[in-house]
Amino acid sequence: MAIRAVVWDIDDTIFDYAGADRTGMRNHLEHEGLPDWCDTVERALVCWKELTEAHWRRFAAGECDFQGQRRDRVRDFLRLPLSDEEADAYFQRHAAHYEAAWALFPDTVPALDTLAGHRHAVLSNSAFVNQDRKLRVLGVRDRFEALLCAAELGVSKPEPAAFHAACQALGLAPHEVAYVGNEPDIDARGAVEAGLLGIWLDRLDIGGRPDLTRITGLAELPGLLGGDTRFGAVSRIG
Repeated sequence: MAIRAVVWDIDDTIFDYAGADRTGMRNHLEHEGLPDWCDTVERALVCWKELTEAHWRRFAAGECDFQGQRRDRVRDFLRLPLSDEEADAYFQRHAAHYEAAWALFPDTVPALDTLAGHRHAVLSNSAFVNQDRKLRVLGVRDRFEALLCAAELGVSKPEPAAFHAACQALGLAPHEVAYVGNEPDIDARGAVEAGLLGIWLDRLDIGGRPDLTRITGLAELPGLLGGDTRFGAVSRIG
């Protein structure tokens, strides 16, 4: 059966999260100064990225709530025993710089335009209030029928229940839905194991995963979905 809908990841898939996060933190540090333990901006940026990934894993595993992972990230970054209020204030000052750098990838809107005949939704391992606002600021919220996030679902990708919730929101069976995301296992492999067509958006052209359907840019997606996608009509392999 043909693919009738595309469910999308947001960060580093349609939205340049890594670029915005790096630019935002760099600008934030210009105003705040470096943490006491750190001697270079580059070292601070690497540390912030590593802490972001570590605390997001904790959130995805249900070890903390959304706000808690933000607070703990700040405490670990500054290496200070901050109160919740102090950690929140620091994160909000950072967020202002981060949000000023928000941008869609250049291929996002053209892909959505070309795929106007498909239905669209979003499934994110984040919180609804944050991703809804992000999509509205970026001007594409009305492109998506549904927005589902782990914080409200109580389950995260790559768990099948997360992908099935997106399919249920669209009223479609998993085999009628494609999922596009930048993480090979959390997104593409997780979607496949839930019965969807999982597509790895490998923007850095890393390759090395012949088990996955892979594209390196969203311009490849319409052609992929126009083929017999249930039986491996892929534009790139490995």
